[in-house]
Amino acid sequence: MKSNKYLLYLFFILNIFILNINAKDLTPKSSLLASGGVIDLVLNNDKLYASTAASSVDIFDIKTQEKIDSIKMPKIKDFLGDIIDSKIYSVDVLNDNILILSQGEQGGRNLDIYTNGKFENIIKDTERQFIARAKFLDENHIIYALLSNQIYLYDIKNKKILKEIQVSQSKFSNFKLTQDKNKLVVCDESGVINMLDSKTFEILKTFRYQNLDNVFQVDIKGNLILTAGQDRRAAVYNIETNNAYYKEYSFLIYAAALSPSAKLAAIASDEENNVTIFEIDSQKDLHKLTQNKATLSNILFLNENELFVTSDDKQINYYKID
Repeated sequence: MKSNKYLLYLFFILNIFILNINAKDLTPKSSLLASGGVIDLVLNNDKLYASTAASSVDIFDIKTQEKIDSIKMPKIKDFLGDIIDSKIYSVDVLNDNILILSQGEQGGRNLDIYTNGKFENIIKDTERQFIARAKFLDENHIIYALLSNQIYLYDIKNKKILKEIQVSQSKFSNFKLTQDKNKLVVCDESGVINMLDSKTFEILKTFRYQNLDNVFQVDIKGNLILTAGQDRRAAVYNIETNNAYYKEYSFLIYAAALSPSAKLAAIASDEENNVTIFEIDSQKDLHKLTQNKATLSNILFLNENELFVTSDDKQINYYKID
């Protein structure tokens, strides 16, 4: 019996080796330089919006790969009264409006909409709402999440909350809207993934058992969900068939993204801050993206062959894959 278990273990290790042996190392084709470590990253109309830890949202033209603007937020006082940079926790863009979630004083958060050089405050730090992420649902509504895993639907025009839900008692990690913005996928420290209707907040489906610990990030494209787990697992769920699997790597997986077609997945895969790209169907590792300088924060596909990778460093790396 023991020998059979040993043979099964050897087979498992050999299978992983065969899947990973042909992964090709790739270096960045070029790099952009942000004002500080990048926290959130959004692409809109050939412009890349990078929220940073240095009180700014930097805007880059991806065709010229030049910084074309930078939205500066006020610095703040920390608990000791020292003046520090405000971290920009998330950014989003809709038409000419830029949604900015920033660090406020005494641990609070400021949520603002920036339009044509002017700020409109939506939520002030004095309200003591510990918001972790905020995104536009449409031109009249915002969805935002607290660290306590409460999700809110906010009416911008009438300045009021329309819906709210306590997704679970676990600490919130991340959410992602589908491309049509009809659904919302939420992950937290429990490892369970919940998919909600983005307007009614009805929980449509729950996905579990692939991640055993905190899921740092989640992505959804088409019928597939991808996770980035503290347990070193990148899980893939098929919404339609309910099939699921996970791939295990050597280090905590801080970031993950699916390509537009959902044929490829990219995940932070090791202690050297490399990104591994694998094929969803075969589970085969294809590429390793190298030379990232710090803990990874975002992976963003432009298309099936191009992507940006950001970290706690100022450098935004651009890669092109075969």
